[in-house]
Amino acid sequence: MATIHLSTEIHSTIEVCFDLSRSIDLHKMSTVKTNEEAIAGKTSGLIGMDEWVTWEAKHLGFKQKLTSKITAFESPNYFKDEQLKGIFKTFQHQHIFKQEDGFVIMEDILIFSSPFGIVGKLFDKIFLKSYLTKFLKERNSIIKIFAESEEWKTVLK
Repeated sequence: MATIHLSTEIHSTIEVCFDLSRSIDLHKMSTVKTNEEAIAGKTSGLIGMDEWVTWEAKHLGFKQKLTSKITAFESPNYFKDEQLKGIFKTFQHQHIFKQEDGFVIMEDILIFSSPFGIVGKLFDKIFLKSYLTKFLKERNSIIKIFAESEEWKTVLK
């Protein structure tokens, strides 16, 4: 299994950062490059405990579907989503929020593995870890832009 650990400093409140991170609508905005669409389950608004969403997107030239479910939820400090169906052998994404003096530390811990044994492990190490890190950084930059401005109000109505 491969692990990505990212930390993003955001000058906002923990509640705004937490809610933007679980917003289906903001996720769609932050993934324009892959044309992600929520096609089943929770398809708009804020996803919560035991709710699931199926995403359809084009990654690496292939149209793919991934269904994930929120399996842990402690507002506004933590939530975890895990793949129920999709291309990954394992996919768990932890979202951790810590309020500091005047800012929030938003942490992502993504644990994943591809199928296909040693070939999948090599693919994860050589290519997929870098690809997913870039994907998460782009998503986090959109969360940061919205959280640090008044734009969050357009998503969290």
